[in-house]
Amino acid sequence: MKPAIHALAILALCAFTGAATAAEHVVEMLNKGEKGAMVFQPDFVKAAPGDTIKFVPTDKSHNAETIKGMIPEGAEAFKGKMNEEVVVTLDKEGVYGVKCAPHYGMGMVALVVAGQPANSEEAGAVKQTGKAKKVFADLFAQVAAAQ
Repeated sequence: MKPAIHALAILALCAFTGAATAAEHVVEMLNKGEKGAMVFQPDFVKAAPGDTIKFVPTDKSHNAETIKGMIPEGAEAFKGKMNEEVVVTLDKEGVYGVKCAPHYGMGMVALVVAGQPANSEEAGAVKQTGKAKKVFADLFAQVAAAQ
């Protein structure tokens, strides 16, 4: 094999191997799902650092954005536009709280855990409103059960 072709083959193999280790998790934004109206489905995702989460606006009038105080230290917050897909790579280990801004009070929230939930206590202490409070209580119970 010629050296240039050999180098390209190694580079392609490395790129393929790296891509194969990270997973993509799809979360739908729905008007009606398995758990009721105005939901992320699934609303709890256990991922690994380096994985991506793809929030898909299956139904219209939804967005996905982080909740202040509910992301790991050093992680970058995100705020998707209405009716637009949002793809986020989880570069920091911990808990990520996500909401749909217009339906937050109706409980349209999700919890993503990348690796160990290092910031779970801090994220769980963030005050919630409306139905989001109950939904997050259930989601944080899943975090505790997974430990």
